[in-house]
Amino acid sequence: MDQMSSHQQLRVLVEQLQREANIDRMKTSDAINHLKEYVREHQKDDYLCHPARNPRANPFREKTLCQII
Repeated sequence: MDQMSSHQQLRVLVEQLQREANIDRMKTSDAINHLKEYVREHQKDDYLCHPARNPRANPFREKTLCQII
């Protein structure tokens, strides 16, 4: 019985490794280029690059004051 569970565990492991081996992967250099393109396209809408004149429009602003202070 113990060997059977070991055999089943190995079968599950092999199936998992086969699924992982079949995943389509992208080269890191291609992923970096896609990421850089995305950042360039969305840079104009990024508050950290172009802060809004109205402080309430800042999505990173604390909504309430700290209760400890």
